[in-house]
Amino acid sequence: MDCIKKIKTALISVYHKDGLEGLLAKLAGEGVELLSTGGTQKFIESLGYKCKAVESVTGYPSILGGRVKTLHPKIFGGILARRDNDGDKEQMKQYEISGIDLVIVDLYPFEATVASGASEEDIIEKIDIGGISLIRAAAKNFRDVAIVACKDDYAFLQSILDEQGAGTTMAQRRELATRAFGVSSRYDTAIRSWFASAKG
Repeated sequence: MDCIKKIKTALISVYHKDGLEGLLAKLAGEGVELLSTGGTQKFIESLGYKCKAVESVTGYPSILGGRVKTLHPKIFGGILARRDNDGDKEQMKQYEISGIDLVIVDLYPFEATVASGASEEDIIEKIDIGGISLIRAAAKNFRDVAIVACKDDYAFLQSILDEQGAGTTMAQRRELATRAFGVSSRYDTAIRSWFASAKG
């Protein structure tokens, strides 16, 4: 088995909160720092776990009706920084960027919103921007970061954590990245299909 990379900080930003309990218990029990936004942060804290607000890292609150929460260099720098790259490490130090080792995302339910017969305005608001960007960033940097891109993969991560603690191997991170790009591909295809069929 290849070397296990320890998870020190996890960013969790999900639409559906159910199914997270086991992961949170394991991560918190292993001393992983939890970082989150809005409703997810409140859910994590309601279970008795400490959770740092994203806005305490970025210096900005959630703005534009929640359209902008995680889109900030201190978040994406923490995900995309190459841990073995001297230039990246120097810039992380220069700009006070902390590494993020695990990202857990569950996207806005775009397809379900379309299927419900919702208005165009409601459908457009369910086009996830921050979440899909987090997925792509973490998956791109799979050599250093683990990405869980939908609740269907919670069990896979749970099995990893239960077996080897708060850490992942390169092979496991690559598998998670593969699954994550599958999620983003299907999501964008659904959005493109809706735009192509929409009237007006």
